[in-house]
Amino acid sequence: MFGRGKKIEESLTRTRTSFFGRIASLFGARSIDEHLWEELEELLIQADVGVATTVSVVEWLRAETDRRRLRRSEEVYDLLKERLREILRASARPYLAGERLLHVVLVVGVNGSGKTTSIAKLAAYHKARGDKVMLAGADTFRAAAIDQLKIWADRVGVDMISHQPGADPGAVVYDAIRAATARGFNVLIADTAGRLQTKFNLMQELKKLHGVAHKQVHRAPHETLLVLDATTGQNALSQAKVFQEAVQITGVILAKLDGTAKGGMVFAIAHDLGVPVKFVGTGETLEDFAPFEPDAFVEGLFATGTA
Repeated sequence: MFGRGKKIEESLTRTRTSFFGRIASLFGARSIDEHLWEELEELLIQADVGVATTVSVVEWLRAETDRRRLRRSEEVYDLLKERLREILRASARPYLAGERLLHVVLVVGVNGSGKTTSIAKLAAYHKARGDKVMLAGADTFRAAAIDQLKIWADRVGVDMISHQPGADPGAVVYDAIRAATARGFNVLIADTAGRLQTKFNLMQELKKLHGVAHKQVHRAPHETLLVLDATTGQNALSQAKVFQEAVQITGVILAKLDGTAKGGMVFAIAHDLGVPVKFVGTGETLEDFAPFEPDAFVEGLFATGTA
């Protein structure tokens, strides 16, 4: 049954017991001095929070510490968690807000990021909520991508529309929308090509798919979700910037969160790109997938820390 998979806190074990555990240990019975700020900055960067986000967080903390006239490092620790929660909440947006007959979701991401598996998990998530789900195999440049998606569609128990390898991706999305509408489906999830070798072609292709969806369904696509591999750290952030330039990303699916000790990239995504993480992959099974909750994520990062 969906929802019994690995929880976010459990998937954060590696991150929590490495960098964020060390961050928590900074705030013991010690004074607030320059060494504290330097160590905090170093650990945040090592945890893949990113330089820009780290500098912003530490500068804010220093200013607030002075303004509030804090004297104990434990108080700064609470302030740090407050600021991290604020960063995530600031970019948060509801997933598929609004009532409509057909929700269209485009899923983008580089090959190897966990995109196909994430689509399967998202389909299972919707099916468990009672939605009637269809998949569209619009990554027509790789025959393996279509075959893999078909296998997952069968496992999840959802329908799929696909064409032959090399076919026009826009035609696949068009046919899938027509089929979903005719058969009374209310969620269509479309896979897309994940090639970054030629950014111009990627941009044109994604813009075309957006255009096809928009012409067929009012305000579609209603979500464009970028799948990022959490284990690739700052490289994933670089990928996100390319896709953000190519098409308006509405959210991120962070795959393989359980496989990294550097979960801090979530804050860089929210702060640097202004894009919310909407789902996280917390393990290998279909059930290891959950909507992202900022407060639960921050608490999970510091759950074993001491203050």
